[in-house]
Amino acid sequence: MQDVEAVVLVGGKGTRLRPLTLSAPKPMLPTAGVPFLAHLLSRIRAAGVGRVVLGTSYLAETFSEHFGDGSALGLEIEYVVESHPLGTGGGIRNVAKYLTTDNVLVFNGDVLCGTDLRAVVDTHRRNDADVTLHLVRVQDPRAYGCVPTDESGSVLDFLEKTEDPPTDQINAGCYVFRRSVIESIPEGRAVSVERETFPELLSAGAQVFGHVDNAYWRDMGTPADLIHGSADLVRGVAPSAALPGPTGESLVLEGAEVDDSALVFGGTTVGRGVRIGAGARVEGSMLFDGAVVGEGAVVEHAVIGAGARVEEGALVNDTVVGDRAVVGAHCELRRGLRIWPDVVLPPHGLRFSPDV
Repeated sequence: MQDVEAVVLVGGKGTRLRPLTLSAPKPMLPTAGVPFLAHLLSRIRAAGVGRVVLGTSYLAETFSEHFGDGSALGLEIEYVVESHPLGTGGGIRNVAKYLTTDNVLVFNGDVLCGTDLRAVVDTHRRNDADVTLHLVRVQDPRAYGCVPTDESGSVLDFLEKTEDPPTDQINAGCYVFRRSVIESIPEGRAVSVERETFPELLSAGAQVFGHVDNAYWRDMGTPADLIHGSADLVRGVAPSAALPGPTGESLVLEGAEVDDSALVFGGTTVGRGVRIGAGARVEGSMLFDGAVVGEGAVVEHAVIGAGARVEEGALVNDTVVGDRAVVGAHCELRRGLRIWPDVVLPPHGLRFSPDV
């Protein structure tokens, strides 16, 4: 992999994950104990790639402040900032002058994936391809970019979010580009690789291939997917070399205090300095640093933000609680609710059930 470097696109605002992304970009959200991006970087390094270019925009400084020059991860990291949104293709073109190798692995920074990166590059080399796309098979491809291929693996078409997809193969957000192809993308404007770059390459007779596998894959764009993906990392279902502890039913970070009578399971991450009270039950959730779960409270498949509190006897299910917010005693939050940072719900202030 000496002739390969990586580009990771991390410029999005993560609007579907608000309020979590009001204070941090999506790739920097704590996921299984570390910023989500750390899991991808660990896999890039494990594959033998030594240099990474990050295409940043929203809250760009948070990336360099945390990862620095990358040496702590065994990487060399270069940061390139977009002054205005350029789309996937434009973002790739924006980093072109910082690239030094002929083959470039490109990643969307919000995908959790377990594919063998060396195998994707091998497919690219074997076919002498201009671009190779990692494709995964999903049960319902209608919500994704659908990519049919022939028996040789050559890409036949790109169909964005069609209601009658001809294949279950979807674009998984990982590519290998020949650097000359990147340099041919129009510069200085927004470009979609799915709607513009890839179709134009096919029309021009370029060698575009797919690498299809059944590896773990999840788009981390929604709170439910973020929670599920984090739990999969904690339980070892999704691979990562960046976990700050062993895999299991829970990951409890330093300084956390969990009462002996509390139940914490389902791939829950318990952040630094978190306190979980007696008789509490926490399942498949993300508790950011400094969060508090009171006695007898129940937290299920939820995110509890940094410094937020879930008071005694409250129930929080399928909900995002923003940083420093307070869910009052015996409140009941369900069904995709989002509580903004610093909001305080009084005891019994919000319920879905009539019982108390």
